[in-house]
Amino acid sequence: MNKLLDKIKDPKDLKKLNILEKQQLAREIREYLLEIVSNNGGHLASNLGVVELTIAIHSVFNSPEDKIIWDVGHQSYVHKILTGRKEEMKTLRKMDGISGFPKTCESKYDSFDTGHSSTSISVALGMARARDILNKNNKVIAVIGDGSLTGGMAIEALNDAGSSKTNVTVILNDNEMSISKNVGGIPALLTKIRVKKTYKRSNNCIKRFFNRVPVIGKPIVNLAHKIKRGIKQAVIPNMYFEDIGFTYLGPVDGHNIEELENILRKSQNIEGPIVIHVITKKGKGYEIAEENPDKFHGISSFDIKTGEVKSKKDKDYSKQFGDKLVELASTDEKIVAVTAAMKDGTGLNEFAYKFPKRFFDVGIAEQHATGLIAGMASEGLKPVFAVYSSFLQRGYDQLIHDIAIQNVPVTIAIDRAGIVGNDGETHQGLFDLAFLSEIPNFIIMAPKNFEEFDKMLEFAINLDKPVAIRYPRGGEGTIKLDKCDDIELGKAEVIKEGENLTIIAIGKMVERSVEVSQLLEKQNINAEIINARFLKPLDKETIINSIKKTKSVVTIEDRNIERWTWNSSSGSSK
Repeated sequence: MNKLLDKIKDPKDLKKLNILEKQQLAREIREYLLEIVSNNGGHLASNLGVVELTIAIHSVFNSPEDKIIWDVGHQSYVHKILTGRKEEMKTLRKMDGISGFPKTCESKYDSFDTGHSSTSISVALGMARARDILNKNNKVIAVIGDGSLTGGMAIEALNDAGSSKTNVTVILNDNEMSISKNVGGIPALLTKIRVKKTYKRSNNCIKRFFNRVPVIGKPIVNLAHKIKRGIKQAVIPNMYFEDIGFTYLGPVDGHNIEELENILRKSQNIEGPIVIHVITKKGKGYEIAEENPDKFHGISSFDIKTGEVKSKKDKDYSKQFGDKLVELASTDEKIVAVTAAMKDGTGLNEFAYKFPKRFFDVGIAEQHATGLIAGMASEGLKPVFAVYSSFLQRGYDQLIHDIAIQNVPVTIAIDRAGIVGNDGETHQGLFDLAFLSEIPNFIIMAPKNFEEFDKMLEFAINLDKPVAIRYPRGGEGTIKLDKCDDIELGKAEVIKEGENLTIIAIGKMVERSVEVSQLLEKQNINAEIINARFLKPLDKETIINSIKKTKSVVTIEDRNIERWTWNSSSGSSK
């Protein structure tokens, strides 16, 4: 039996299908997504949730002329399948394989590279303004999840777009989830909009009735509209979007292709900025993912029948962090935990369960989280902010202005530091060592193993200074590092004595330095290994004494590469 999916080579092929065929196509895409992700791993729940929406977008709009910007981008698998990359999807999360996120270098249908949340509306507005200045007439569409609306950048963009009168379309994919369940005022507002859908339907029926009444019908409707607007202002939250300048359309069933296409076509005849509110279900069509959308947000290869991951997961640094923080918080009521929509990923599930009044999930809002812990610490609490390295970049100004300059005692637990693999360059934690090292007053540490991590966390929480502890994705390596002295501020640890070479390593790279030293021994090079422990303050005394002894030094750290060359004639470096 020939599948419809095999006939879709680019979005133009969608326009030839009727609604029943598109519904069949949606079922085939879900089957294909399950096949790919169950074998390779990837982002499943978010992609299952946007199948019909993606089909409708490509059926109505004309990509690549019309620009589609996928916020975060992890929900772009369906988009890739419909834009000629069905076979390439089999290489997802494999060496030199297709990216799990939009890449302009990969396809003309990918309008903009995305990997972090809350950026799409700003980018779309920028593209729309460029279009107008260049006298083009294409459409620009941002597809953003309700979880991403908690990000300050999205709110700033809505504010600007609403007052701009620019033709730009924001499709709000409302599934009540970011990675974990959404929290905060904006998700609550969207919930109110969803439950008012029956109000809008009945209102439209009444309007149609009075418009058919001769002579007095339309004046009655106009008067009622003025009265109704005042009432809506008080009770219908979608007025938020309208009051800042958007035309609001919806809510619409995000799994009804016909309704989606109708509302998308309607939007093309409206001038100015538009918000189309689409209600979807994360994990749609795969019951196990529907019931556990957070588990299937990003998942390794799994058994489709049971939903269980095929390879057993060993204990990792995230779990080690969560367990130790619970232990410390059990005896210290001033310890509080903060996360930005990453309770599960950062290992804070048990803390949230045991200490609900001391746990704060602020949603996708890293800037706010960083300012929040500064305020908490200034009043005597001991806040610990658990955040992925690549997402901490978003709170850079707050790290400087709200924490470092005032020397506020906070602990930032930087998860996924260094190379993290599957999700590509937008998620690699390669920059925190560099940008944190330039910020005054911050103490920067990295553990070589779980035991040292536990000691560092306890040390940091009680140090009364701003501290960042960075640690990798995954767990300990195969090399066992038994030596683990107590933590002293700015004090390194000599792992192995040597005579010919000094190797200075930090964090996960201490294991690598031991492996390197074993290889060097085969070449009669006896290396001394120093576990720096602290990037700031650096133990200069221990390091300099070692270099004086060995006369040679190399450093091993998991960050971006800097290459230096020395010009002996001019005495300068570059």
